[in-house]
Amino acid sequence: MSRLGTHVEVRLDGVAHGGWCVGRHEGQVVFVRHALPGELVRALVTEETKRFLRADAVEVLEASPDRVEPPCPFAGPGRCGGCDWQHASLDAQRRIKAQVVAEQLHRIAGIDREVVVEELPGTPDGLGWRTRVRFAVDADGTPGLRRHRSHSVEPIDSCPIAHPGVNRLEVPRRRWPRVAEVEAVASAGTGDAALVVTPTTAKLPELPRPAAPAAVLRRFRGGRIQTVRGRRGVVETAAGRRWRVSAGAFWQVHPAAAQTLTEAVLRALEPKPGQTALDLYCGVGLFAGALGVAVGPEGRVFGVESSAEAVRDAQYNLRDLPQVRIERGDAAAHLRQWADLRVDLAVADPPRAGLGAQAVESLAALRPQRIAYVSCDPATLARDLALFAERGYRLEDLRAFDAFPMTHHVECLAVLARG
Repeated sequence: MSRLGTHVEVRLDGVAHGGWCVGRHEGQVVFVRHALPGELVRALVTEETKRFLRADAVEVLEASPDRVEPPCPFAGPGRCGGCDWQHASLDAQRRIKAQVVAEQLHRIAGIDREVVVEELPGTPDGLGWRTRVRFAVDADGTPGLRRHRSHSVEPIDSCPIAHPGVNRLEVPRRRWPRVAEVEAVASAGTGDAALVVTPTTAKLPELPRPAAPAAVLRRFRGGRIQTVRGRRGVVETAAGRRWRVSAGAFWQVHPAAAQTLTEAVLRALEPKPGQTALDLYCGVGLFAGALGVAVGPEGRVFGVESSAEAVRDAQYNLRDLPQVRIERGDAAAHLRQWADLRVDLAVADPPRAGLGAQAVESLAALRPQRIAYVSCDPATLARDLALFAERGYRLEDLRAFDAFPMTHHVECLAVLARG
């Protein structure tokens, strides 16, 4: 008999990667959202497999002392899926994330390490930090955010974790007929803003005016972006420089993340004048620029990035540093091309899928003394750390940063040393 749509009473004794708490009901594993470790909850089963159930806590029978009232009225079972831990205190959120990172390292890489998730400056309440928000639009032109594991749209009027610059654009308060998505981008450092609209038709529909000054761009199927009005993106500030960031290029969404991570990478690698460094998945050149200054005119920095827009931005942003060369391409393929290069240091900031076996093997073959690995997914990070260990690299240090408060995501910096 199927349990889908039924209620189960379950005591939760652990956490799992992805914003879930874990318990057992009649011997079967149950992954529950909107709950906390130690709680007894009544949960609605939303998914059933042969091995486990997924469920939403709809009634808390015994509450954890870490439970708080969610600051967002759109958070909760069956509502917006953007946040995972609105119902937990910030201290509890960071303890949970630290536990998840430590568990992934132990289970996947055989690494036992105490993890502490560090608070980033500027957002003591965990709100108002997200400088990029992608709003989904339903068939009637009503914008909102998607519900958890669903294509359904939850209409909202504002987002508490969105940066004030994003909320000033008032995207959810306007109707967007014949539009599939509206991405709102705001720069915390310069006040720049942009809207990236994805229409559902070949012809661009008439768009509502944003409530605050913003560039407007169109995203085509396939990812190509065309300027409709204003500049191609925003200008950001970090590491003592200004950075042109096109609307389709990557930039950390927490206002303090770029600066904090740059300082952490430099501290980890300790670059010296004359050294050669690599920046894999270099984006608009943030780490490459910092390394370029550190190694000086007699040193070299090679960066590689797959996004054409980001490469153009990086080349423009670092045009005053001739010792830095940015190329477009696949990181693993470029590492094979650099097989004869003498490399001292490397930094990698891959997408959620991680480096993977080919890139790890090729990078390790270059024998850099130290590697700084920035990761937004502890599972793929642990997988790659195990691969590096097989090739003679040990984990020297690991830091974790709460760059995504209220969500299950966490940013990690792993420092690897050879030998």
